[in-house]
Amino acid sequence: MSLRPAPDASTARPHRSQGPSARRRLALVATLLALASVGLVARAIDLQVVRKKFLQEQGDARFLREVPIPVSRGTIFDRNGEPLAVSTPVESLWANPQVLLQHADRIAQLARALGADPAELQRRLEQRDSREFVYLKRQMSPEAADAVLALGIPGVNPQREYRRYYPSGEVSAHVIGFTNIDDRGQEGLELAFDGWLAGKPGLKRVIRDRLGHVVENVDLLKEPHPGRDLTLTIDRRIQYLAYRELAEAVLAHQASSGSMVVLDARTGEILAMVNQPSYNPNNVNGSNAAQRRNRAVTDVFEPGSVMKAFTISAALESGQWTPTSPIDTSPGYYTLAGHEIQDVEDHGKIDVTQVITYSSNVGASKIAITLPKGELYDVDRRFGFGTSTGSGFPGEASGLLPDGGHWSQIRTATIAYGYGLNVTALQLAQGYAAIADGGVLHTPTFVKGEDSRGNAVIDPAIARAVIKMLETVVSPQGTGLKAAIPDYTVAGKTGTAHIAAAGGYENQYESVFVGMVPATDPRLVGVVVIRDPTKGGYYGGIVSAPVFSAVMDGALRLLDVPPDNVQRWYAGGPAATQPIRPGSPAPDYAPGATNYKEGTP
Repeated sequence: MSLRPAPDASTARPHRSQGPSARRRLALVATLLALASVGLVARAIDLQVVRKKFLQEQGDARFLREVPIPVSRGTIFDRNGEPLAVSTPVESLWANPQVLLQHADRIAQLARALGADPAELQRRLEQRDSREFVYLKRQMSPEAADAVLALGIPGVNPQREYRRYYPSGEVSAHVIGFTNIDDRGQEGLELAFDGWLAGKPGLKRVIRDRLGHVVENVDLLKEPHPGRDLTLTIDRRIQYLAYRELAEAVLAHQASSGSMVVLDARTGEILAMVNQPSYNPNNVNGSNAAQRRNRAVTDVFEPGSVMKAFTISAALESGQWTPTSPIDTSPGYYTLAGHEIQDVEDHGKIDVTQVITYSSNVGASKIAITLPKGELYDVDRRFGFGTSTGSGFPGEASGLLPDGGHWSQIRTATIAYGYGLNVTALQLAQGYAAIADGGVLHTPTFVKGEDSRGNAVIDPAIARAVIKMLETVVSPQGTGLKAAIPDYTVAGKTGTAHIAAAGGYENQYESVFVGMVPATDPRLVGVVVIRDPTKGGYYGGIVSAPVFSAVMDGALRLLDVPPDNVQRWYAGGPAATQPIRPGSPAPDYAPGATNYKEGTP
């Protein structure tokens, strides 16, 4: 074997460096991990402590929402518990435009399901692309809404709401009114009692996902309080009778409009109030403002001869006149301050009662100008004319009664027979109800259970005397025979007044009848006003009195008011309007005799 010499230091190969040692590498890794840990802790402190409130608010803004809790509007009932306005649950569909626009290919399908135009829906969504909420369609039936939701289109969500429904439709429309799409009262008692009926919606905090779906109820912020129910004085049965008869009369006489009010004479409760033309409150969009106006409380007119009852009340109160005091109306007209006051015919020498019976303008005006100055104004004012009745109905007119301190003789004379002042149908009903209740004036009310106490405005003896005079109107000698009701005594007054126009009066008329039944102990008062009848006559005794008779006949029987007059009736009409004692002979006049003449200037 050969032996190689060992290399010396000068010839030995140098050792190559191998990098950091294992200890140094471990130190480096540990340092990096420590720095990372410190960074994470610092970040955690920043997020959990320093910026906690800000970040929570930002998170809540994206997913936490405060959502109203809808409540049902109170039900409106008639006096017998029959519903006149009820709320039914419906569904409204809404969308998040930001989500829905990400699925633009589904918009056409959604539009078809909603019955909308796809291009229009696309445009609406694009205009609101910065929002998270837009209504697609409101107040759908639950079935229709479920059909749309079943399509599973992203961003489309339901919302519970309530819709008002009116079972009586046109019959009670003017009294009840209606609500808008947000379930707030817009007309009638829905508006007057909106705060009572609407209730107070609740509020809850929820978490919604990015598609708008509620995934968790977090907190109840405000307790919901449903609306309170309201019971009215209206009797739906009498309301229907009044609506039917008034509609038939307006159509038969081709009139432009009409109103009827029925009051409980003892309490002032409004049992019925109807108008023509009417509208369907379940579909308000198909109506106009004229149809929706409650003419019985908003429209004023010159009442004509129905004011003579108050003129005679003032005459009796003055002590200068009695029901049998004579007065000469010959020759059927006379001139006062350059103005001619006329009757339809010459009634000659009559008494105060016959002034009412024949509706004599000459007699009423001659009586009025003998009264102390201000007497007639004072009595009319006490009966509520010239002021609101206080019923609380929105938009109620107060009418017009000129200041009595400035009445001339001609002004006094014309107001005595119903010209020169303006009234509403409800004011007339209130005034006659005061006579019917022994001189006590009640505030008309729509709400059952309200205080029915009234204020005495005339002596009960005067009220009874006027009622007896008004009974003669509904007789063959009077102007209101067609207001007679089988088996009941009726007291009332007809009125026929020209409709005022710029510069004078038009050849158009307000046909009016106001009455009370049964006359021996009045329970009901009714007012019928028919404007501008153009067919079949225009006198109140011909046009309006039959409506009163038909409605009151049904109302008395519905309320079980006992008859107070055993009357003989023939095929041609009523044979008497005064109680007939057993064994008395039949009245000596032809069956069906009529006299519709009425004093109109």
